Amino acid sequence: MSETTPNVAGPPPLLELKGVSKNFGAVQALLKVDFQVRVGEVMALVGDNGAGKSTLIKGVAGIYTFNEGEIYFDSRRVAINGPRDSAALGIEVVYQDLALADNLDVVANMFLGRERIEKLWRLDEVSMEQACVETLDSLSVTTLRSVRRAVAGLSGGQRQAIAVAKAVMWNSRLVILDEPTAALGVAQTRQVLDLVKRLAERGLAVVLISHNLHDVFEVADCITVLRLGQKVAEFVARQTTQQEIVHAITAGQVQHVPGMEVAS
Repeated sequence: MSETTPNVAGPPPLLELKGVSKNFGAVQALLKVDFQVRVGEVMALVGDNGAGKSTLIKGVAGIYTFNEGEIYFDSRRVAINGPRDSAALGIEVVYQDLALADNLDVVANMFLGRERIEKLWRLDEVSMEQACVETLDSLSVTTLRSVRRAVAGLSGGQRQAIAVAKAVMWNSRLVILDEPTAALGVAQTRQVLDLVKRLAERGLAVVLISHNLHDVFEVADCITVLRLGQKVAEFVARQTTQQEIVHAITAGQVQHVPGMEVAS
């Protein structure tokens, strides 16, 4: 397998991780991983189950704290010790379960926990609805008939679109999508992939976690491969093949195999 080195002549990364590691007791989940994503770029993060993808993203989101390594955001070294630190930087994560309240309508979901209040402590329903519609329009989400419809009645693709729109509404600069097309039909998958492309076109940095390599090659500019908690390869999508990515996922060379001592 020939690893392709991405073009680094462009702008500096918006997010850059240098040598980050994370262990849970004796379990080494990540080992000295380098990772980066640029503005206007879709970086796919792939690997088999247990490769460390979720741990890496949860470290960026502030759910976990890395045991070692450095985090740079907008070329400035930062510390992410909790979700508030991550959100303050403009990092939003759309998890696979979407974290939507089925009994609430679209507007209420998009402003959940961030409601606008009028005088006399009433919700400013008009301005929230307007902001909701404007955000959806800016992302070219056209399949939703009403933002006052309960989320429980929406399709999987519509629900994913709402979760993404909720993420980008709050001045986000980096959006991380965890398996956004999982369990979706063909038409709904197409809508979500188009939405991912539009996020990058709007100037956001996008990280896409997916097991579906067809989807990855459809939208990704670069692809980072993790194996056994280590980064084994990074590719420019248009310069590689699915076969190379599969080889890296299943047989990419690692520096250290967990559970095995290095001979002295």
